[in-house]
Amino acid sequence: MLPCQRHLFDIPDDVAYFNCAYMSPLMKSAVEAGTAGLARKARPWQITSDQYFSGPEEFREMASQFFDCESDCIAIVPSASYGIGAAAKNLPLKKGQSVLVLAEQFPSHYYPWKRLAAENGGALKLVPWPENYDWTAAVLSALTPEVAIAALPHVQWTSGGKLDLVRIGEACRKIGAALALDLTQSLGVLPFSVRDVQPDFAVAASYKWMLAPYTVGMLYVAPKWHDGKPLEEGWIQRNNSRDFSSLTLYSDGYDSGARRFDMGERSNFALLPAAVRAMKQILEWDISLISETIGGQNRQLASAAAELGFNSPPENLRGPHYLCLQKEKGVPPGLSEKLAREKVYVSVRGNSIRIAPHLYNSARDVKRVIECLQRLDGA
Repeated sequence: MLPCQRHLFDIPDDVAYFNCAYMSPLMKSAVEAGTAGLARKARPWQITSDQYFSGPEEFREMASQFFDCESDCIAIVPSASYGIGAAAKNLPLKKGQSVLVLAEQFPSHYYPWKRLAAENGGALKLVPWPENYDWTAAVLSALTPEVAIAALPHVQWTSGGKLDLVRIGEACRKIGAALALDLTQSLGVLPFSVRDVQPDFAVAASYKWMLAPYTVGMLYVAPKWHDGKPLEEGWIQRNNSRDFSSLTLYSDGYDSGARRFDMGERSNFALLPAAVRAMKQILEWDISLISETIGGQNRQLASAAAELGFNSPPENLRGPHYLCLQKEKGVPPGLSEKLAREKVYVSVRGNSIRIAPHLYNSARDVKRVIECLQRLDGA
């Protein structure tokens, strides 16, 4: 278990922020790194051509440690939807085949597959919400031979339900289905390895559990797709991009690995340093210890909420960092607004109250959430 890390964040003592699944706060050190990077643009004559590449390569190397892969397999993207768009552009779907998605899946991981299916005479196959919260069993049951692509998260965002991606990956390979993952609600807080899961594509936006700025993300591309088609045809993805004097000698070749899938203007001198600093801190803490520590807070919250009549997925079937509470009569109207007036911050997603702490939350914060739920329940 890790001690509270609130001192690393700029969070007032009277704020209990349990909304990391919405957007994480930046650490002070990440703000400092980003500010220093932004200031470099004030003197562009000091920015050399090699710095267009050194920053992205540092980011790529750090990001690869979260996927447990070679840095060549990482592309720099601005969003989860960008990475899912790249996957949808490359994964084949034939007439009569289907793309498997979860009920209430996040829109960015739904709309691209809906379009792909419509354009190719395929279909979306929806995994219904399992009454017993076992998303893994529900997905395995739905992985029938006509499924060509399984487009899934690691944690379902409105229930907190955790998918066993190792078992699902094995099942996909048995029927020849591709696996495209959105790890935005899990990477950085839930251990993951592409060596075990073997996805074709896996993306994560960084502004949640990676504790990084908005508009920075990372895309894993399996080696078999390194020759695929990128969303953009920019100059910096080409194999002659490091020689600025030769850019008009147009090249049909791309830089190595997954770099062809990088977004344009990937060399963001402010956002990338902040994201790298955040990743370094997460690795120093150790993802397994982060997960264990946050899981302990949510275990306490789940127990207290159960006494007030709230239901949540069993601990073994949900992400330890992610607690979604439901009541038979629904979420009390205006609950998140009422809590916010007491400077306690949670989200309402679907029919769930979503509580998502991180290492900046203290025992006092946990107590305040419980007290607020008790008062609202008795009101």
